[in-house]
Amino acid sequence: MEILDYVEEGIHIIDKNGRIVYYNKFAQIIDGVDREKVLGRHLLEIYPSLSHETSTLLTVMKTGEAISNVEQTFINYKGEKITTVNSSIPIKGKSNKILGAFEISKDVTRVREMSEKIVDLQKELYINHKKIKEIKKERAKYTFVDIIGESSEMLELKSMALKAAGAKVPVLVYGDTGTGKELFIHSIHNSSPRRYQPFIAQNCAAFPPNLLEGILFGTVKGGFTGAEDRAGLFELAHGGSLFLDEINSMPIELQSKLLRALQDGTIRRVGGTNTIDVDVRILTATNIRPEEAVKKNQLREDLYYRLNVISLEIPPLRERKEDITILTKFFIDKFNKKMNRSVKDLSNEVKELFLSYSWKGNVRELEHLLEGIMSIYDVDVIELKHLPRKFKDYKEGIDLSEDISLMETLDQIEEKLILKSLKMNDYNITHTAKSLKIPRQTLQYKMKKHGLAAEN
Repeated sequence: MEILDYVEEGIHIIDKNGRIVYYNKFAQIIDGVDREKVLGRHLLEIYPSLSHETSTLLTVMKTGEAISNVEQTFINYKGEKITTVNSSIPIKGKSNKILGAFEISKDVTRVREMSEKIVDLQKELYINHKKIKEIKKERAKYTFVDIIGESSEMLELKSMALKAAGAKVPVLVYGDTGTGKELFIHSIHNSSPRRYQPFIAQNCAAFPPNLLEGILFGTVKGGFTGAEDRAGLFELAHGGSLFLDEINSMPIELQSKLLRALQDGTIRRVGGTNTIDVDVRILTATNIRPEEAVKKNQLREDLYYRLNVISLEIPPLRERKEDITILTKFFIDKFNKKMNRSVKDLSNEVKELFLSYSWKGNVRELEHLLEGIMSIYDVDVIELKHLPRKFKDYKEGIDLSEDISLMETLDQIEEKLILKSLKMNDYNITHTAKSLKIPRQTLQYKMKKHGLAAEN
């Protein structure tokens, strides 16, 4: 297969589940994505602007018919519009069973010429910028490729976020702690027309009100005791994006000044009298629903309407349990490389536990758990005995943490009973429904609700 790396056309091969199993060097050049980050991932994860209907590869998988010289336009994770001419062929086995698909793509967008112009423009912008050193330190690190998840919820969310990246309006991202809000914010900036401009991030809960105002808007020498002429984050982010995390933690009185800056496109340094024009796109995040923040008087209603032009809600891990398996594999691979380990998998017992656990800390909790285990144990398979005590206790009963509701407790009991019965009945839907004394349709509904899938 190495010879295909020398072909000046992009080549993709996907399996029957839509996962990329081969991706040649020229395809990597077209998309600007590291090959290691692509292999094993679902096609729509890497190309969120495509869908089952618009992807030529997925189309031939569905129809079983080859297509030739079909034009396909998509937005890559950098926010660049790419047009390719594709010839796609379904891969069939015995009895014409679809095993995957093969595609050859010819780039027709003069990507190299455009990239050189963008690089030249980037150099010119940085050379002429007064704050070059500070800006180089403040860059958005993540792209949509770094967001792991192939559940329908995450694929739809990535597609919406990619569309939002191309807009000029504010974006508000909300979700539980550890769901990946920062990754989405970084990715939106890196896919936007402002991607070569500054990206400045500030946690609004990190500083007291009097300091936060000066940090955001800057200060004037003599404006107050010890004040110096200093540019604020709005000025440093001019032309780019300003990310305000935990916006609901910003004092109400300071929110009114933020609203004025958004409406007028001007700011005034603390202690100053002159106004300064700023061109900044505001991206915000909160770990509670913004409507709830307004109700609790943590967020001004008028500011909420100004910030919530586009809103994205990241679902908690417990609501997209089909992503737990792919996330677990990703983190095991990551820490194997980082720690020189050779962990291959989880035991079946641990897999079942992970699927039933509530993951209050979401993706961050899963990542830190695996990092801790692999820091201590050098094993091939992670077993129940390697997990912290709370997971062993959870397996013995129901999670009775202080903040859990009655409905959550009942959901846990229901899920454990269904999982146990499925296992006892070899995942036969009819037999499981009979043993639980519920209709087959009811069982299928509850399995979907809890993210439980029948084994192939």
